[in-house]
Amino acid sequence: MPTSQDLRNQCARRLLAAANRVPQLSAFIGLDGFVDDILHVVDKRQNAETWTRLTQMKQWAERISAAAGRSTNIELVSQMMKLGGNGPIMANALASFGLKVTYLGVLGYPTIHEVFQKEFTKRAAVHSIAEPGYTYAVEFEDGKVMLGKHQALKDMNWANIQQRFGVDKLRGHLGSADLVGFVNWTMLPYMSDVWAQVQKDICPQLTGPRRKLFVDLADPEKREKADIVHALDLVARFGKWFDVILGLNEKEAHEVAKALDLDAPADTPEQLTALARAIYERVPVQTLLVHPVSYALTVSKEGTALVSGPVSATPKITTGAGDHFNSGFCLGKLLGLDNTNALLTGVSTSGYYVRTAVSPSVEQVASLLQDASVAY
Repeated sequence: MPTSQDLRNQCARRLLAAANRVPQLSAFIGLDGFVDDILHVVDKRQNAETWTRLTQMKQWAERISAAAGRSTNIELVSQMMKLGGNGPIMANALASFGLKVTYLGVLGYPTIHEVFQKEFTKRAAVHSIAEPGYTYAVEFEDGKVMLGKHQALKDMNWANIQQRFGVDKLRGHLGSADLVGFVNWTMLPYMSDVWAQVQKDICPQLTGPRRKLFVDLADPEKREKADIVHALDLVARFGKWFDVILGLNEKEAHEVAKALDLDAPADTPEQLTALARAIYERVPVQTLLVHPVSYALTVSKEGTALVSGPVSATPKITTGAGDHFNSGFCLGKLLGLDNTNALLTGVSTSGYYVRTAVSPSVEQVASLLQDASVAY
């Protein structure tokens, strides 16, 4: 019976064998856009240059809680400012693999914000129709808190897409890209309206082979139950024209289950797999993808698949890890890998990114898969 390392080596060989096909693949991704400021919380400051960090989210919570009824001062230190949003991060990762990527989002209007011009506009064909949102990502070793300013996101709507990008241009991309990605439904208040218009005005005119559509709701906790259910219905309807992959992290899976009135424990991989099957029965997409921190799983007509990931105890960055996982999984499916190998590609893409804060190439993903010193 092959070992876990044998399976990873096999996946690496398949990726390397298919690497020459990657530049022939294309992706159209949208529709959000954020400027991300990655922050650490100061515990004690020794001098102007030296300080120690709060490493656990609970420590920050306790400090805030202790100040209730009074006040307190909490210092945040910026680690980096980078392009953000599920869409730009995923698109940038796909471009790093070598795909031809077109991006439509809210990255600054009429001038694209400088944070997207450093690398993103050089790697992809980037189109923006509105100003970006802003995210202050306070990171700890056990998680992160995303503080956001989202006022501009309401400008990502059908009217602006028509006026500032063009329906004919959108139809051309949806009809030709090997992968279409619609991500960050939660933060884009008019995303459901856009989907409905796309299904009404564009999808019936699409011809040629079925293409892949990846959808990431992004944490839907703040959205109303009826809105979540309506969005899931729209996602499933895309299956008439696309092979739909619905991606959820662990928390999102619980939120979707709650909206669907599914009450089941999901504290173990086996229980989460059972919950994913229940969601899949209610939301009939071609592939349901669920990715907790330490493993990832799929449910499809082929059954279920689950793999462990290369978790890092001291990640260099965590913001964007899920988007890199999504890009890696989609790459695997575009290259014809089965769900198990696509999952391994996804967790390894994410694993490389959190260790380096750099989007990997196909060769770098394969190298991590082959590294026997990395525990999966």
